[in-house]
Amino acid sequence: MSDRIELAEVVGAVRDGLVEAARRGAGQGLRFELGEIQMEFMVEVRREARAKGGVKAWVVDAGAEAGVSRAQTHKVAFTLKPRDTATGQDWLIAADDEGDVSGFSAAARD
Repeated sequence: MSDRIELAEVVGAVRDGLVEAARRGAGQGLRFELGEIQMEFMVEVRREARAKGGVKAWVVDAGAEAGVSRAQTHKVAFTLKPRDTATGQDWLIAADDEGDVSGFSAAARD
């Protein structure tokens, strides 16, 4: 099964996507505070003999492989709360300043 994706790779891809979003947002007039990230996957857990007996969790596409029975898969759900490693504060995606809302209507600014 060469198209398996390890759970750690999926979480890493989400992290990489958020870093890229922050990079693209630099210099923009609007920024977003990143809240909690909820992730839920169906995983297949198996012990890998060649990995010194380690256990790996592989993300499973629910409809992709008929050979993986429901008895072999587990639902994993977790919430990540991103923090800036330098400051320990909530992580922001976008610009260095608060932006300018002068172009918005008064109703939108309230």
